[in-house]
Amino acid sequence: MPGKQHHELIFRGEDVMQRLAETHIVVCGAGAVGSNLVETLARQGAATITVIDKDRVEEHNISTQVWLEEDVGAKKVDALKNRVYDATGSEIEGVGRTLEQANVKKLLADADLVVDGFDNHASRALVSEHCRAAALPCLHVGLAADYAEVLWNEGYTVPRDPPDGPDVCDYPMARNLITLAVSLAAEVIVRFVADGSREAYTLTLGDLRVNREERDQ
Repeated sequence: MPGKQHHELIFRGEDVMQRLAETHIVVCGAGAVGSNLVETLARQGAATITVIDKDRVEEHNISTQVWLEEDVGAKKVDALKNRVYDATGSEIEGVGRTLEQANVKKLLADADLVVDGFDNHASRALVSEHCRAAALPCLHVGLAADYAEVLWNEGYTVPRDPPDGPDVCDYPMARNLITLAVSLAAEVIVRFVADGSREAYTLTLGDLRVNREERDQ
């Protein structure tokens, strides 16, 4: 009887699927990027995932993230653990803490790949600087209005927070942009696991354009 990743297995091959299952992926942030990416990776066959986020689910998160209405008020990492288990039977690790200078070394120590899905300069900079110093592979996935980027840490410039920007809950964001960005990121991750390649992309929703970035990766 075909298994849960039957179609993915046929497409990727047994060797890649085994590598994906064994690769420890640490996802920083369980928001629009992180929650959708963790669920996608788990459904593809990633089985060793840690997600770090201190926040709780709020009602305005439902349209852009993976939550159900019944999840409102729950810790994001707990709700995501339950969702992944219900969908795949896999158990991921959830760390409901703030990633900060005092714990970044410990929380990222066992990672084979770090994915930065944070939405602010300070947290992104912390991840970027630590991964660069520790020689950890790090993929940054960012969203802004109709723009998305999937870029590796080498040569990455951490974007500044907008001056006098809107309230944290009041910014433009289309679900289709998130879905496209997460699909790109997931594919980049699987290809990295498969053969070590580090592809990078930017995406604009307005003209539905995907650009391969030829930066120094």
